[in-house]
Amino acid sequence: MIKFYVKKKWKYFLGFLLIIFSFFFIFLKISESNSSVSVTASVNPWCGDNILEFGEQCDGFDLGGQTCLGLGYGGGILACNSSCIFDTSGCTPPPQPPLPPSGGGGGYFQSETKIIFSGRAYPGSEVTLLKDAEIIATTLADNNSNFNITLSGISGGSYIFSLYSEDKEGKRSSLVTFPVNIANGTTVNISGIFISPTIAVDKLEVKKGDIITIFGQSTKNADIIIQVSSENEFFLKTKSDENGVYLYNFQTTDLEYGDHFVKSRASLNDKFSPFSKAISFKVGTKNILIKKPSKCPQKADLNNDCRVNLVDFSIAAYWYKRQLSESFKLIEKQKLNGDGKINLIDFSIMAYYWTG
Repeated sequence: MIKFYVKKKWKYFLGFLLIIFSFFFIFLKISESNSSVSVTASVNPWCGDNILEFGEQCDGFDLGGQTCLGLGYGGGILACNSSCIFDTSGCTPPPQPPLPPSGGGGGYFQSETKIIFSGRAYPGSEVTLLKDAEIIATTLADNNSNFNITLSGISGGSYIFSLYSEDKEGKRSSLVTFPVNIANGTTVNISGIFISPTIAVDKLEVKKGDIITIFGQSTKNADIIIQVSSENEFFLKTKSDENGVYLYNFQTTDLEYGDHFVKSRASLNDKFSPFSKAISFKVGTKNILIKKPSKCPQKADLNNDCRVNLVDFSIAAYWYKRQLSESFKLIEKQKLNGDGKINLIDFSIMAYYWTG
């Protein structure tokens, strides 16, 4: 330890003598030539020995524990140049501070986190937005069937958003679902949404050869494609009116006896909606008209539309084997088993009260 100290003192002393000698030599040369000169001299002859010493920011790999972050940069790799000065070319730019708000005032402005949903539903219909199976916003489509929902003030993260619309008869569309990942301070636009039509029939059972009426609502002035299941599939085409209403009287002569399913989709400007939910009817020996329910189901109607159907099933399925939110605990207690969790018992209750 003592030897090292002595060695260091001699090194500084010799360096000092070398500097004095250099300037004396330069002085003599200037005196002899009586002309101006440009001199480049190293005042630290030990730069490059990989030992950080007095007067050096760094030396080789010896950075004295300094980093890009410590120098105020955003990150990166700090280096040392041949003059024992920090080389920051490998550092990333420092983060920019948020812009101050316009109009004065203290603090900083931070961009709001937003998700914007837009698309087509039915003229004047109510469009409902669900976040993780809970209703979070509603809006009305305009007379041209267009709707827009802006959801702001949420935290960044991963969510499952779903939308449905309700027609003038109170029938609901199938759900359209979007898994969304959003970072804080960003805006996500989900546009071009085309909500599927609603669909219904006028009979539970139709006498073979008689007419069954298929109807519903969609975006205005759209082409409606109706698919009827059979041994040979039937594809029927009609058009919705200014109010988005469509209707098709289907002759059942070519349908075989038994159960059938029907669904529909809309097309407008070369864009297609998803298919509606499928509903069933039976071809038999008599006509049985569908009667509207006189009262709402006592249980399992999770979204309070007086029906127990796939919308309710989807809501319950989301919470299957998950920790229930406080708001959904109240719904589960009133409408399902009431044990604070979603399991097969709850789905059995839904099956019992199922209306379709």
